[in-house]
Amino acid sequence: MPNTTNERPEIRAVVFDMDGLMLNTEDIFELAGQRLMERRGLNMTDEIRQSMLGRRAVEAFTAMKLITGLTDRIEDLMYETKELFESIAENSLETMPGLHDVLELIESLNLPRAVATSSPRAYMTPLLERFDLLHRFHFTLTAEDVTHGKPHPEIYQMAAGRLNVHPGEMLVLEDSETGTRAAHAAGAYIVSVPNRHTAVGDFSMSRMKIDSLHDERLLSLLRRS
Repeated sequence: MPNTTNERPEIRAVVFDMDGLMLNTEDIFELAGQRLMERRGLNMTDEIRQSMLGRRAVEAFTAMKLITGLTDRIEDLMYETKELFESIAENSLETMPGLHDVLELIESLNLPRAVATSSPRAYMTPLLERFDLLHRFHFTLTAEDVTHGKPHPEIYQMAAGRLNVHPGEMLVLEDSETGTRAAHAAGAYIVSVPNRHTAVGDFSMSRMKIDSLHDERLLSLLRRS
């Protein structure tokens, strides 16, 4: 079970994952993945989806190829998925429930904030700009900024260094087991917010597991900081 003790850490900074945590991109990737597989006479299974969640694109598609036996080049799979994603996202992309409320509270508390995503910068930037979110963070870290992708702790270690805080004073908001493991390995204080795509994951290393960013326990944790 997640650690839900009454410890009250001093939260001095907040780091957000993006896909599935800030934006409903996992819903769109699900549809894009289904279409990608259908074009090849295959199904997008839970095993394939779980192997890809939270990982950098090259690592995610490498996992897909290992499971399916596809012989397509990774670059081709990435490009085709990008086209499918953009077509679906045009009318389907939304912010996740509670995101704006949490951000407004963090801003009112003057807490430094960042984004740490496994996605590439060229993908992240237009999505955050679409909802006028990019400027609300002090910096962003993406796939290109690290040598090792999640679940390796590098991206969250880097975030703590840039924020000039001890990892234990850095609240990380994650939706996937892969990202949660990365934050845990970095020593961060983790609140996991799994969605229907990631809910089957192991979040036992989190301090708190909640259903949405609206959860009053998260807001109370921030107000105590």
